[in-house]
Amino acid sequence: MFFRPADAVAHGHNVIVPAVHDGGGSGDILRRILFQTRHIEGRRQQKQGRGLEAARRSGGYMTAHAGTHEHDRPGEFTAHGKEFFHPLRRVVHAAIIHRFHPQSEVADHRRHGGDFGSPGAALLAMRKHHCIDGSTQETHLRGRYRRMALEEEQSNATHEMQRAIDWLRDCADLAGVDPQALESLAAGAVHFSLPAGHLLFEAGSAPDGVYLLASGRLGVKTQLKSGLTAEIDRGELVGEAGWLLDTPRSATVVALRDSELLLIPNTELDRIAARSTHFSLALARLCARRLRHSNRQEYRPKRAHIFTLVPSSVELDVADLATRLVDELSKSGRTELVWDARATTHTATWFNRIEEVNDYVVYVANWAASGWTRQCCRQADVILMAAPAGGSVIPWPAGIVEAAVARGARVELALVHQGSIVPGSSAAWLKSLPATLHHHIVEPADFGRVTRLLTRRGVGLVLSGGGARGFAHLGIIRALREAQVPIDFLGGASIGAIIAAGVAMGWSDEEMQLRYRRSFVETNPVNDYTFPFLALTRGKKVSRLLEREYGGALIEDLRCPYFCVSANLTKGRLFEHRSGSVAHALRASVAIPGVMPPVFHDEGVLVDGAAINNLPVDVMQGHAPGFVIGCDVGADRNFGERRVNIFEVLMHAGMINSTASERVQRELADVLLKPPLANVDLLNWQAFDRAIQAGYDYARMALDELPNLPRTAPPAAPTPKSNSAVAELERRIAATIAAG
Repeated sequence: MFFRPADAVAHGHNVIVPAVHDGGGSGDILRRILFQTRHIEGRRQQKQGRGLEAARRSGGYMTAHAGTHEHDRPGEFTAHGKEFFHPLRRVVHAAIIHRFHPQSEVADHRRHGGDFGSPGAALLAMRKHHCIDGSTQETHLRGRYRRMALEEEQSNATHEMQRAIDWLRDCADLAGVDPQALESLAAGAVHFSLPAGHLLFEAGSAPDGVYLLASGRLGVKTQLKSGLTAEIDRGELVGEAGWLLDTPRSATVVALRDSELLLIPNTELDRIAARSTHFSLALARLCARRLRHSNRQEYRPKRAHIFTLVPSSVELDVADLATRLVDELSKSGRTELVWDARATTHTATWFNRIEEVNDYVVYVANWAASGWTRQCCRQADVILMAAPAGGSVIPWPAGIVEAAVARGARVELALVHQGSIVPGSSAAWLKSLPATLHHHIVEPADFGRVTRLLTRRGVGLVLSGGGARGFAHLGIIRALREAQVPIDFLGGASIGAIIAAGVAMGWSDEEMQLRYRRSFVETNPVNDYTFPFLALTRGKKVSRLLEREYGGALIEDLRCPYFCVSANLTKGRLFEHRSGSVAHALRASVAIPGVMPPVFHDEGVLVDGAAINNLPVDVMQGHAPGFVIGCDVGADRNFGERRVNIFEVLMHAGMINSTASERVQRELADVLLKPPLANVDLLNWQAFDRAIQAGYDYARMALDELPNLPRTAPPAAPTPKSNSAVAELERRIAATIAAG
């Protein structure tokens, strides 16, 4: 029992193009096809997918349904075994029509029953082609063209049987199963396509067999966790536990991409298992491996390699944007750029082949909600919606974002600026799109950061709190820049949030030192004392200094993605600042309890983020930039033998709650930098230069020991250390030779 999306049947201009699914839902992909006959024979598949019942339809139209899930296909027709085409009546069975608007209507074909030897794909008696100019053309297959098409399908049957055998042989989960068993599995398999976003099966449903993913990608969801818990790649089996245990499905499986699968029904599995112990053992081992894996490891999304670029309007130069994106991706691997002009008549198999032979693929969609745009978005791991930052906000194509989010794809926004970032331009665009991340493209150098974050090969830098010790972050940042380590995503708490915001603003090392010296060294930011009704200081001086340095900048307008954290006393949890005024967010992140008044926010009363999490590496990992560097300058909390004052006591007390989580946060970082700063007091602002130098010296030595750290350029070869004794010996030998 085998069917497939038909390959093109062609002779001259008479072509039946292969199936490309719309994916917009059952209401959108229900189509009618006109037949030149008043009699149609077929079989209606039962709703549960178990068995077939006879059905007969009459009239000039046959309703064909493209749904692939059992709830979406109540009226699906299938072929009578060998009688798949009646040459006299010109009867066509199992035509499942999908629309690839605006280019063409195409056909997929299904067959249930009969043996593999008979051709399983039905032929269309008529092809309807929607031209780009809006006109419609129809081509009829008559006379010898019908016979040629029949012969083509008969020859393809053997080819498809071999393809199924090859897929099963390439399946690592079936390694060791004898060839005869694999051939029997192929003969009883059902080959079908599943559009992205559609369910393969739901948790609690009765198992109907085991599936082999021939192409595409599937996602696994459980009721215990939100989001995906695993992914199924090409060549893997899914659904084996239901058959082995004879219990309802324990998880829901959805197509993350347009996929092709082989279904091996329960009856075939039982028959092969009775003859081949190797087959039963292979599935049992697979089930055990997955159970052990789920208990030991947390699911982490795989790096994206398929991207779709969706322009907001014709105003955006999408050609330039796409080529620059491809140029950057090409530095990391082979990259293919696909436009609608070269891909509108191809099947899902063609798309999968393109994606298999390339490290990265970039699809360029249309700005309108066309069939090509929907197809591109179904293929993508990441959908990058691009818009001119200074332009008016235009609604995005309907349904695209919702469908992408439902199947677990990332949706990100790229704002293209002319010369500089337009203040306030990001907020309006972000309201129109539920983007997980947004990027600012001001100059060509920004494409490097965008591509690294898209592929999750970027570098996230997290800076901890620690009072005056936080100035060591400036030295660490300088060392990272000198070592060509990119900084693509910034985050921090307390003083670390202030330093990270400067990097996100695009300030140079010199500008940051100038600004922070002016605000922390030349004046004491916490000496506006008051009667301690709420805190020892008014906090107005800190607010004024922050507003002077950061002005009215908004977090969403910063050059690099950025966040800072504060502690929400009202709700008792960490609060992440991802939008709004930079100065206001920093004021909350540095509001040391008892030293400065808290910040009153719509979400609650906010104080210093170090009160809960002084090194928010977990927050950075949630954004998944790829590689995370943590800089902890607040680890050493020893008072020593000196006297302490109330400010130091309150600062230490404010960070005491985060002590328990610090070990976990450090383990989450890919690289942890901890410069020795025991000789720098928390409130010794005059130790500005000493702290910077300590951070710089430590980071330079640490980076030399980290050759695998992501860099935009390879690290310089270390200068070999000279051995003074050897050098002196060589000098004397050279002098002796020279003296003759």
